[in-house]
Amino acid sequence: MKKTLFDKIWDAHVVDSIEKGPQVLYIDKHLIHEVTSPQAFNELKERGIPIFRPDQIVATADHNTPTIDQHLPVKDALSRNQLEQLSKNCKENGITLYELGHQYNGIVHVMAPELGITQPGMTMVCGDSHTSTHGAFGTIAFGIGTSQVAQVFASQCLLLKKPKSLRVTVNGTLKKGVLPKDVILYIISQIGTNAGTGYFCEYAGEVFENMSMEGRMTVCNMSIEMGARGGMIAPDETTFEYIKGRKFAPQGEDFDKKVAEWKTLPTDEGAIFDKEYTFDAADIAPMVTYGTNPGMGIKITENIPEQESVSFQKSLEYMDFKAGESLINKPINYVFIGSCTNSRIEDFRVAANFIKGKQKAANVTAWLVPGSKQVEAQIVEEGLKDIFENAGFQLRQPGCSACLAMNDDKIPKGEYCVSTSNRNFEGRQGQGARTILASPLVAAATAVEGKIIDITKHLN
Repeated sequence: MKKTLFDKIWDAHVVDSIEKGPQVLYIDKHLIHEVTSPQAFNELKERGIPIFRPDQIVATADHNTPTIDQHLPVKDALSRNQLEQLSKNCKENGITLYELGHQYNGIVHVMAPELGITQPGMTMVCGDSHTSTHGAFGTIAFGIGTSQVAQVFASQCLLLKKPKSLRVTVNGTLKKGVLPKDVILYIISQIGTNAGTGYFCEYAGEVFENMSMEGRMTVCNMSIEMGARGGMIAPDETTFEYIKGRKFAPQGEDFDKKVAEWKTLPTDEGAIFDKEYTFDAADIAPMVTYGTNPGMGIKITENIPEQESVSFQKSLEYMDFKAGESLINKPINYVFIGSCTNSRIEDFRVAANFIKGKQKAANVTAWLVPGSKQVEAQIVEEGLKDIFENAGFQLRQPGCSACLAMNDDKIPKGEYCVSTSNRNFEGRQGQGARTILASPLVAAATAVEGKIIDITKHLN
């Protein structure tokens, strides 16, 4: 029988099946952070259940962490308490923790791939919806709730109904200035935020085959924004090259054996998907969102569409936009380049390339937040820090930062922020804050100009 990439990995991890019901799925790697793990640890403690496989859990501090003065005690009492709880729980249970200040600390979906923890053919979970990021490696990776975190702690397994399969194919060559972020924003704008509900999505075609691992992670990261359980891309030479030599990657002969295994994972020719979408790369342009969900996106040169629905009108009201309006020349006071979507070294190289020799607009507060300590070190080593600071940008320390209003990096009420993060929901970046999602290139250009510009004209 012809199998998809998803089927091959899922079927290899089924421990038991209930007739016409859910399956018990074995989990290879469990990633945890300070926000969704405390309740799960407490539940096990109360029931006297030990952590089954602590060596298959990796912890980091990211959501609540400050992004300045990380060497000082954390000021916010709630954040400090959560970070202390995480350290205590990991110590008591023999779990590896990369806490604040550790050389491997960072956003969970940035530090795990760069350490070689994420590998093809695995099942991976985390109490965080953007766990789908790891699917870029040909991995079944998805977010779970607190009660499921406890389930994995206790059994290294989950009771789940197998999702249906979806494939999104994009062929052709991307135009100049079109980044992976634009590709996924375009796909979601075309198929909607519910198209993937009940499905696991595979991205296929020339566009993804030609993408770097960093770009693939950006795409898979936002699979959840079209309602999918997760997204994945078949492993290939790009994947193997990225993993080779990383700290927790297999070494020497073991690596060669693993690569031979990983090469058997891609979807068999003729395998059937439950749903398919196909797009042409030539139709994709730099994108921006104008509403309060990631599906409300337009090409930067397009105008906001007309729609009668109440939710659409409510969304425009929140954003203080009007149907038919163009976002070109819209004044912007805040720019954020960071988050588990776009805080890898490639994102900062793109931004630095545009910013070099220019100055940030006086009206703009621009935060650049690396996804990990390793990315932060690369920014310094490659001389990007000097470019940013000479242009008036603020380079902060690693963390989830202004992606979500769980730490000090909040956008003030009523202000617009062009953000490289993944969600533009009401209040996502701060109460009353208005988020416009974009690529690192569009964000960098906005910071320099103090307004949204047609980046395509700039590049040509």
